[in-house]
Amino acid sequence: MIKSMTAFARKYSEGVWGNASIEIKTVNHRYLDVSLRLPELLRELEMPLRDLLRKQLSRGKVECYIRYTAGGNVNTEANLNQALLTQLIFAANQVEAQLTEPAKYNALDLLRWPGVMQVAETDLTEVKQQLLSLMSQTIEALNDTRTREGAELADCIFERLNVIEKNVESVAPKVKEVVQQQRQKLQDKIAELALNVDPERLEQEIVLLAQRVDVAEELDRLNTHVKEVRRVIKQGGSVGRRLDFLMQELNREANTLGSKSIDSQMTQAAVDCKVLIEQMREQIQNIE
Repeated sequence: MIKSMTAFARKYSEGVWGNASIEIKTVNHRYLDVSLRLPELLRELEMPLRDLLRKQLSRGKVECYIRYTAGGNVNTEANLNQALLTQLIFAANQVEAQLTEPAKYNALDLLRWPGVMQVAETDLTEVKQQLLSLMSQTIEALNDTRTREGAELADCIFERLNVIEKNVESVAPKVKEVVQQQRQKLQDKIAELALNVDPERLEQEIVLLAQRVDVAEELDRLNTHVKEVRRVIKQGGSVGRRLDFLMQELNREANTLGSKSIDSQMTQAAVDCKVLIEQMREQIQNIE
């Protein structure tokens, strides 16, 4: 099955280790772009969490938010490094003495200095295990949503492919008919003007005209591309880029069909195909 790149999932868990929630939002993007926000206490989990996301998602802009509140058995008490604080104040006073207009510093400036506030060493093994498990559950829920939306996108695309096939089917019989009509118009015009035209030269002109308006190859390629789009979607996986390329090819053939057309029905069919292809292309932008 194909997957949509647009989805949202949220999971929550709690225990003696504390409570945590993980939210993941994804939207379409050319590549995989992961933005991960988590508490400083859990910073060492960033790479394992990113790896989980990369293994399950191949494309899309991913925004992941992790919130954590420690339980009673997790010591997150912050202690003041008095020795470092004293050194900072002494150094700041020395610098101020050499400035004509020193900027005043406050307590928060000192507390933000690395190492002034120290969190007691705590065993976060269980917390990490719980969060990695919660992340896996959240990604699974996200992929369930992406798969459901992917199935809906596939249905929309299949509907439009069916219409394109019907348009091609309606145009195919018109090709010989259009050539015959142009032949008759040319002969009628010659008769009306009472021109003496070499029959062989007339036949050559009609053959050239038939070649210019012959769209059999374009119709065959349209059918071929339609079948390939169906095959790729049924194959599933990360096929968004492949489908985008096929939309370009479909559009190329529809453009050629329109440029060769000298019949209103064929022109309308080409325009309808281009509209349908553009609608599919917009849907495909959301496919992984």
